[in-house]
Amino acid sequence: MTIEAIILDIDGTLLNDDKEITPDTKKALITAQQNGVKLILASGRPTTAMHLYAEQLEMEKYHGLIVSYNGAKVIDCQTNEELFSQALTVAEGKAVLEHMKQFDVKVMIDKDDYMYVNNVYNCFVPYRGEEINIIEYESRGGNFKLCEKDDLAGFLDYPISKILTAGDPAYLQENYQAMMAPFKDSFNCVFTADFYFEFTAQGIDKAKALDTVLKPMGIKAENLIAFGDGHNDITMVRYAGTGVAMQNAVPELKEAANTVTLSNNEDGIAHLLDSLILS
Repeated sequence: MTIEAIILDIDGTLLNDDKEITPDTKKALITAQQNGVKLILASGRPTTAMHLYAEQLEMEKYHGLIVSYNGAKVIDCQTNEELFSQALTVAEGKAVLEHMKQFDVKVMIDKDDYMYVNNVYNCFVPYRGEEINIIEYESRGGNFKLCEKDDLAGFLDYPISKILTAGDPAYLQENYQAMMAPFKDSFNCVFTADFYFEFTAQGIDKAKALDTVLKPMGIKAENLIAFGDGHNDITMVRYAGTGVAMQNAVPELKEAANTVTLSNNEDGIAHLLDSLILS
C-alpha cells in the first residue's frame, strides 16, 4: 500500500502513559519521514504544547505539520506558516464563557504566552482515582504563564481557537448536554478526555483541517494512515484510508477504525507501521 502521510493524535496515542515517546515509536516515525512520508501531529492541545514532540520527531527537517486545537489551526513545522485557521468569533466565545458560569467546571482559554482562568486554586479534578491539578497540567503542558480573570466572558476581546472546560468525569457526563445545548447546532462541542469538554468553531474537527490542507498538496485521503484513541479522533480515523485505533481507545473509535493496534504503552504505532511500510 502507498502511504503519503501518517497522522497521530498525541495523548493516549503517540505518548505512553508517562507522557513520553518511546524509542521504538520515535525510530519508526523518523524512518518513515526519511522514506518520504509526511508526519502530522493532530491534537486538541494548543500549538505551543505540541512543538516539543515535533522537535523530538525531527518534523522541522521534513516539513511536518501540526494540527492543533482539534483542527482549528494548522502550521508547517519548518516555516511556522499558518496553513489554516478558524476560530470562534469574539461574540461566540463570550456566549460560551457566559453560559459556562452556571456549571461546576474549570474554564481555560489562552492567548499568546498566557492561559487565563477564573481561579488558579480551584484546580483539581478526579483522574484514575486521584486528584490532579488540571490547571497546572494544562499550563505546564502548553508552556503558558497563568493569569486570573474574574470574568472570562468580560475579558475576552479576541477570536479564540478553543474554549476548554475540565471537571469531574461523572459531572460532565451528567451535564454536557446542558453545557452544549445553546451551541450544539452552531459550534463543535466534544469530549477530548472523560474530564475535558471543549468548544471550537462550527464544522471544525481534525478531518476538516486535514482535508483543507492536504488536498492542495496533492495528498489523497486514501493514502493516509491515522492513529487515535479518543472521541475527537473519530472523524480523522474515518477520513484516512487506513484508520487505526489504539488498543486503549474508546469503543466508538474502535468501531470507526479499519484496524486496532497495540496500546500506547506497547508501541502500538511502531508495531503497525513495521508491518505496513517499514519492514
